[in-house]
Amino acid sequence: MSVHAEVGIQPTTRRADAELRTDWRREYGRRIAITDTVIVTLVIALAQVGSMWPNPIEWLTPLKVVASIALGVLWMTVLARGRSRHQAMLGDGRDEYERVVLATGQVFGLGALAGILLGIEIARSYLMIALPLGLVALILGRYLWRRRIQGKRSAGLCRNSVLLVGGHASVVATTRSFVRESGAGYDVVGVCIPRRSTALDDHIVVDGARVPVLGNEFEVIEAMRASNADTVIVTGTEDLGQVGIRKLMWDLEAEGIDLVVSPVIADVSMARLMIRPVAGIPLMHVARPRYEGANGWASGAFDKAFSAVMLLLVAPVMVAAALAVKITSKGTVFYKAERIGLNGKPFPMYKFRTMVAGADQQVVDLMGDNEGAGGVLFKMREDPRITPIGKILRRLSIDELPQFFNVIRGEMSVVGPRPPLRREVEMYDDEVSRRLFVKPGITGLWQVSGRSDLSWEESVRLDSSYVENWSVVQDLSIIARTVSAVVRSDGAY
Repeated sequence: MSVHAEVGIQPTTRRADAELRTDWRREYGRRIAITDTVIVTLVIALAQVGSMWPNPIEWLTPLKVVASIALGVLWMTVLARGRSRHQAMLGDGRDEYERVVLATGQVFGLGALAGILLGIEIARSYLMIALPLGLVALILGRYLWRRRIQGKRSAGLCRNSVLLVGGHASVVATTRSFVRESGAGYDVVGVCIPRRSTALDDHIVVDGARVPVLGNEFEVIEAMRASNADTVIVTGTEDLGQVGIRKLMWDLEAEGIDLVVSPVIADVSMARLMIRPVAGIPLMHVARPRYEGANGWASGAFDKAFSAVMLLLVAPVMVAAALAVKITSKGTVFYKAERIGLNGKPFPMYKFRTMVAGADQQVVDLMGDNEGAGGVLFKMREDPRITPIGKILRRLSIDELPQFFNVIRGEMSVVGPRPPLRREVEMYDDEVSRRLFVKPGITGLWQVSGRSDLSWEESVRLDSSYVENWSVVQDLSIIARTVSAVVRSDGAY
């Protein structure tokens, strides 16, 4: 049976159905806009009162009221113009936060410039209250709404039904990505593969799941109707060409559905992408990775300051851990192991000892029970070398606290790729070696995405993504997510 049998539904009906299915996006965006408005209004009011304390009424002038209102309108306008509330961006996490940070920085830069040009004196206390408070409140608001939408998606709500159009390899890779990142809310309900004749039960298998093949590049609309998809993503444009893409856009417009085109590149953040039309052709510019930012003095200063504060806060925990290790098993309190750092330079990494003395010499005998994919990593869920107190320290990640000393020494960062062993590095190819372009970290994408449960390929992908897309916002996000991962003990063994 061909998908053409589903033809017959009127475009106006399809448009209404599509709008009904995607209504949650508009509602979600509307609630985000209301939240932003409330936050901006309250922050500006608090900053105005705080900067004139203890006599806010006496110092409040019409000019200051107008200036505050203008700042609020400018703030909301830049948030909107910066597409921080665009439907394609909402709930995306890091990229959404980066747009909020960028918009807020632009607002206060423009506000300060306008104050100078118009001769309006802006109190430093006003800026010191409004900027950090507004930034934190806006990001917190987005975070809470994002948590809400993720909860709904876990319950099967607020999800996108996707029809993929492209070559076999590209639709398989895209489907696998959506399965891996289920929280993104994209469910592949069918694929169209160019130049492919489809049988009644034609399908592809992705990680054990069957995805129906509903046609080729000429049967997209019929396939969309048959699968009840509300999103069409083209993963490869070479078979459709410019004329085919344009016609598909017109056909989808009649159905009330937008066209999404996925580039062949993957794991590139929005901050590195810029699309601009040239000679009628949309060209995507991919900015070079910012390795210098991750290795710069500002990042290093933050690492050292953060580590010093953390060492002060967790000092009692570290003392208790040291006593527990010393009392319960023979051997040293700390375990010092060689790791490979920035640009392949080795360094001694410190941890609380969680294994019996001489555990390194037992690796060869246990290699037959290695659960690490590909044999590059050595992992055992029930490693007999781990002491009883060591299991507790690992589950709570207390064993990694001494690595803050490595950060202060400049050998590691708070956030970065997983610190590898020399034998692992010797097996690296050119692609994997890129993780050595920045300092290894105490935590990283690998830490908040499953830790020991990750396969070798997934660990490499996450580390490479971090290195290529480094940003301050990403580091802060990973630090926040690490706290949650440690509390849940995800993948810790």
